[in-house]
Parts: sequence; structure tokens; C-alpha cells
Amino acid sequence: MPDQASRGHGESHFVVLPDHEAALAVARRLCAPGFRSLQHASGRPWLAGRWRDDEIVAAAAGDARLAVIGWCPVSVAELERAAAGLRDLTHLDELARRLPGSFHLVASLGGRCRVQGTASGLRLVFHRRIGEVVVAADRADLLAQDSPVDERGLVVRLLFPTPHPLLERTMWRDVECVPPGSALLVDGGRARLTRWWRDPEPVRGIAESVPLIRDALATAVDVRTRAGGTVACDLSGGLDSTSITFLAARSDARIVASTWPALDPVDEDVAWARRAAAHLPMVEHVVWPAERIPLVYENLLGIDDPMDEPTIGMMDRQRLLEDLKGLAEKGSRVRLTGIGGDHVAWCSEAHYHPLLRRRPLFAIRQLRAFRALFDWPLKPMISALADSRSYGAWLADEAERLRAPRDPNVIGTLGWGTGPRLFDWVTPEAQALARDTLLDAAATAEPLGRNRGEHGDLEPILSCSRIIRQWEQMSARAGLPIQSPFLDDRVIEACLSVRPEERVTPWRYKPVLTEAMRGIVPDECLARTNKAQAALEASAGLRRHRGDLLELWESSKLADLGLVDRRRLTELALRPDTPELRTGILYSTIGCEVWLRSLDKGAEHAVAG
Repeated sequence: MPDQASRGHGESHFVVLPDHEAALAVARRLCAPGFRSLQHASGRPWLAGRWRDDEIVAAAAGDARLAVIGWCPVSVAELERAAAGLRDLTHLDELARRLPGSFHLVASLGGRCRVQGTASGLRLVFHRRIGEVVVAADRADLLAQDSPVDERGLVVRLLFPTPHPLLERTMWRDVECVPPGSALLVDGGRARLTRWWRDPEPVRGIAESVPLIRDALATAVDVRTRAGGTVACDLSGGLDSTSITFLAARSDARIVASTWPALDPVDEDVAWARRAAAHLPMVEHVVWPAERIPLVYENLLGIDDPMDEPTIGMMDRQRLLEDLKGLAEKGSRVRLTGIGGDHVAWCSEAHYHPLLRRRPLFAIRQLRAFRALFDWPLKPMISALADSRSYGAWLADEAERLRAPRDPNVIGTLGWGTGPRLFDWVTPEAQALARDTLLDAAATAEPLGRNRGEHGDLEPILSCSRIIRQWEQMSARAGLPIQSPFLDDRVIEACLSVRPEERVTPWRYKPVLTEAMRGIVPDECLARTNKAQAALEASAGLRRHRGDLLELWESSKLADLGLVDRRRLTELALRPDTPELRTGILYSTIGCEVWLRSLDKGAEHAVAG
């Protein structure tokens, strides 16, 4: 492995060291020139890394140290009071559940450490034993020096999709991930996990929840706009981005809203965005020229971002950066997106699996309407509703079906999720490794929630956050950070506390967000009930960039490892109009290939440095 600490990440990152004499040598090994640092009460290094002054708030009282890293309005005085009253690290649970924003919370008390990220998984924590001590970081690659790549971790990322809990497996054998919602407690060479977050009981009605959701989302936006300056907002014309833009426009910041036109002539995004902008005369609305639209698959060979895991977000990286360039030229200091609104403002139809048992007449009526709305076939729908397998049993069964045809969508929608699949270019050896890894996980796997519905709510949030986490790092490296307020823990909690039968209904589109934004977003802008799919950008990208895909597969590192069939992937690149490619089945394989290449590019940067 290259020396990850010497790579030019560009964005903030940090390591946490225990109060132990052996940590001094580890600090010299991990901390690159230019790292900033804070100390334990003993004077030994505690927190080291790169961050801007406005990205951290730190305080000390006696032998207690606290730091909040990220986007959070907490003051030094508030942290000092918390540090002064700290008697046990587990007492930080209440503080972690109260503060708004998106951030890491790091503490030192009597030489012991606590490190945690967000329940959403947008901010993660990793740890590794190095010599006599356990060290933590916010990126896995910071800890991966001299650690071999975990082939099992790589293979499960070839699955589409990768099911819980396999996303928690890092790409290196010696580096472990702290599950979102848990905190890492470190005492020298000992480490353990403690759970600080649980998804809320969904017991509130919409009427009771509307002010809570409105306040949580407004606060999340305020966290990013309160410093003033110029703030950029995506304005696709959809309900999610429109809500964020109207909330941001209430602040003292100057707002620039941007819209990408679509290649599809029937796409309605620009029309809806202009309709919203007409109500915001103080907001500068920019519609980018259609000829600047970056396509999916663009510049895959030029990606040099240091990444600590593969991501399908590579497919849209160029679109992300193209938007940032124009917004940065307008003086923007942060860009807000509506990403996550689909995941928190709606919820899983799988809630009707337990509802059918509790309120059968109501559930049957709703399910009939869902069937008509989504064209669900009856037999698979009944099969999914009758399925009583545990999550572990379902995962074990899916391990034996990695080459099976895809189930009808309703099976995954009303069940534990979409079954993971491997495609025909993945080798038998990789399939056997993926099967064994899934079976090992299934033996102890627990669902994310108390039933299929709650699991179905949380898994898409965690999966989405893994993509956005990489986008945040890429955008910060490019000079303009992006933020997605819908993925703040407080917003997620407010939305998930609503009774599922009121959150997901065949009769209304995103009712909790529509009601929460009423009076803030004009009624005519709340009337949209669809969203764009960008399908033409994907198909056009396949045709335009098939030469890059050919080069990618001809020199494939996955093929060198014996995990994919180079010939089959090359054949697909030569036939970009193959119907099966319209579903994005290449995404996970490309994500893994690009990630492997990024390791070599990191080594080149380290040598050059």
C-alpha cells in the first residue's frame, strides 16, 4: 500500500490517537507534514489531521477534551460546559442526539477516547490496531498503510446491490468500520463499541410531525447558510431541491440556484425550476447551457480522487464537478442539494407487510391501490406478503441465487430488499467468494429496524450516504463542498417518527414533506408528483464513451485478479445499445475497477511528492 497520509486528499480528514506512550510512534507514522493537532490533558497527541478553522469547534475542561468536526452550530462555550460536566464517555449520547448538523464527535476523558460519526453513515469512523494501540480515523485509507486489500471486501462490492451489513466491511483486512449509530471507545490497546442511536418509534401522525420536520429541515439548512456569503442550491424543480432552495432563501446568504437541462425533450425539470424561481426574485437562477451537460461514464479514465472504498457515484462525478466549477466562479462557498429527500420524505412500502397482520382491512385496501399504481403482478405480491423469513434466512437464501434472474420489483419492495446479483462477466471464483461471504454474514446478520418496513427505510439511507460521502470528499477537494441537509440525523429522526401508513400512501406523493413545506414553498410548486430519471444521459454516455470503457476493460485490474471476464466486458463496451445496459448493471463493476486504479494513482502521487 502507498503511504496514504502523504496523498493529496484536499478535504479535511483526521486520526484519533489514544493517550498512550506507544501512540507517539504511530503519530509519526500516520501524520503527514502540515497536519494540525490537539493534545490530551497529558500533552500527548489526541487529534491530528487537516481541517479549516471553520470546520472544528474544540473545548477543554480539566482532563476532558471535546471536538466537533463538520457542520454544526455548537459554540465553544457549550462544548466547554459539556466537557466540564463529563464524568463518563457514555454520557455523551445525549449531546450526540441533540446537536443539529452533520459532524464527527470526538472526546478524550482521563486518556480514554470516544469517536463517532453520524447515524446516517454520511460520516464514518474506522479503526485499526497498530502495534500496542488502537487508532481511529474518519477515512479507512488513512489507516491502511501496509495492509493488504481484502479480496472479500472487493468482491461483495461487485454485487448489485450490496446488502446490509456488507457495506460495513472495509477494503483492507486490518481496518474495521464502526457501524453507523455506534461509537468507538478506545483505552490504549483496547476498543469496544457502544450504541448511541436507535431509529425512532414511528408513532406520530402527520399533523403532530409537520412542525417537527419543518423545524429540523430549516435548522439543517440554517447550519449551512448562517455564515452568510454566497450559497449555491440545486434547483431541479423537484420537491426536494425546491424545498431546500426556499428554506435557504430565507437566510441572509446570497443564493444562487442552478438547474441542468435534460437531454430528454419531455423532461419537465427546467419548467418546474423556472416556476419556483419566479417566486424568488432575490435568488439568482442559472440554467446551464445544454451543450455543457456531462454524460454518465464521462472521464472515467481521468479520475484521480483518493477514495477509501468503491462507489457507483463515479458514474456522475463529472456532472458533479462541472456544476461546482460554474458555482465556484460565482463566489459560492457551499452547495446544497436535495439528495436524501426521496429516502426520508417517503418510506418503504414494506411497512405493509407488518401492517397487513395488524390492520388487515386497511392494508389490503392500500395494497390494491399500490398494485394499480405500480403495476405489481399479483402472484409475486402475494408471495412477498406471505414470506415470514428472518433477515438472516433471507440473506442466506440470496447467497445461493447470485446468478438467478432478477425477481419482480414487488418482491424486493415488500420484502427485505432487492436480492443481490452478480452478472455474467463475474468469474465463478469471484461468485464462490461472494457466496461464502454472504453466508458468513447471514449467520449473525440482524435487520436495521424492528421489521421489514423499518429496515427498508434505513438501508436506502445508509446506501445513499455512502455515495454522497464520496461526493462530499470529491467536491471539497475540487474547492466547493456540497452538503445534503435531508441526510442530517435530526431530519431523519423527525421523518421516521411518522406513522408509516401516513408517510407512504398510494394517494399522495411525499405527504410529510409537502405538508411541512406548506407556507414556505408556494402551493403550485408543491404540486409536482414526479421526477426526472436522466435515462438519456446514461444511454448517450455509453455510446459516446465506449472507447474509454474498452480501455478500462482491456487493462482491467479486476480481470488481473481473476474476478471478472475481460472478454465479456469488452464485448459489452462494443455494443453500448444492449438493452440490459440501460439498468445500470455496469455501475458496481466500474466502481470497483476505478477504485483499484485509484490506489495506483495514489502511489504515483506519493512517489511524486
